[in-house]
Amino acid sequence: MTSSTRPTRRRSWARLRTAQLAVGLTALATVAACGSDDPGGSDKTTDVTITVALNSEPPPQASLDAFERETGITVKWVNIDWDSLQTKISAAATANTYFADATDVDWSRVGQLGRLGWFYPMDDYLDTDAMAADMPQLASFTSDGHVVGIPYDASFMVTTINSDLYKKAGADANPATMQAYTDGLKKIKDAGVVKYPLNIPFAAAEGLSTYWYEATEAFGGTILDESGAPQFTSPDSAGYRAAQWMIDAMTSGLVPPGNINVADSQGQQTLMAKGQVASTFSDYSGTVGSLYNIPESSTVVDQVTYLATPGTDGPAANLSNPDGIGIPKQAKYPDAAAKFIEWFTDAKQQVDFAGVNGPEKALPAYAMPSHLSAVEEMTAKGDLVGGEVLAAMLKTSKPVFEGGAPAWYPKFSNAVYTNLHAAATGEMSVADAIAAIADTADQLANES
Repeated sequence: MTSSTRPTRRRSWARLRTAQLAVGLTALATVAACGSDDPGGSDKTTDVTITVALNSEPPPQASLDAFERETGITVKWVNIDWDSLQTKISAAATANTYFADATDVDWSRVGQLGRLGWFYPMDDYLDTDAMAADMPQLASFTSDGHVVGIPYDASFMVTTINSDLYKKAGADANPATMQAYTDGLKKIKDAGVVKYPLNIPFAAAEGLSTYWYEATEAFGGTILDESGAPQFTSPDSAGYRAAQWMIDAMTSGLVPPGNINVADSQGQQTLMAKGQVASTFSDYSGTVGSLYNIPESSTVVDQVTYLATPGTDGPAANLSNPDGIGIPKQAKYPDAAAKFIEWFTDAKQQVDFAGVNGPEKALPAYAMPSHLSAVEEMTAKGDLVGGEVLAAMLKTSKPVFEGGAPAWYPKFSNAVYTNLHAAATGEMSVADAIAAIADTADQLANES
């Protein structure tokens, strides 16, 4: 199965309910502490069984068998939904008890995990410096100079457009700036091609936060500095202008009124995939091949393309939100886990996981390789829709937060999407929403 026919791996819109997960964490930690094996920490790497816990189906058994024959390491795979997985990781670390030898390190939790010291630095086990050039998103997993996890897939925010709708309206289908992009949307609306051309998921959920981050990057700025101080309070700052642009798009009728309660996945499936809107400014890499070009789920097959994300004076960078894998401090066999991670994240292995060398080697619902060389190989073989554009975007993709997501990111994100949602409903002004978000950032940074 190639990436052009594989279903999207739905995870970004369900990721950051970590603040909700904190409720009951102490109880879960107590349960984990009772009846669990004590942490081991053996450096043994042969004739051992390691537990790998991820929010993913396992690789083909033949692949795992080959790994076992090569290394003497047996893999016990556990597939857990993202929310429950984060709870189990936190509970095990808090109780200092064994949960898994290798498990999820999400980009949004890197700062938290790094600060708490719950995971071994991967640079102690693998040559992460040598990986960096071919794995651009490795920077998203670095905290205080140490790599907390290794990205095993690539995910980043992209702009998608329905080129057919743009052509019908006579609008520029390749706008390079935010002004040109906005003008094109207005032209599509005025021409009556679609009533509401822009998809922004204004539901109070993580997808609204990440949309704002990418829009802020497009306007030429950042959200937080390395100390966690807000960079968006001034009306002429990129973050403020991005928020104003998003709210203006809603109030001026570029965005469907019903989007006030639409999450990102809903907007992709019911609006973009059905030709109800002409563009999603902050979409997810891979959606063209995995959703919009699938006849069973889309009425716009071969109409949607990736657009180099518009910026102030030209295309902007794309912000990363990938999945990673790391080794908890309570792992029984950290050295064996490191060998597995090296194998699991290898470029050649990722090409197999992507289905390029046959469906029998594919990892179910695998999104996109984290290795640039693997993406380029897929593109050369025609196995990645929009591959050339995606490869270029991956190469220049950058972390949402240069210093890694702060330990208090979940609470910050909650403030972002709650207040932007309120501004979109008219309950508060953009100025008040920005002030509330900034106050939350300042408070959390001072408490940390």
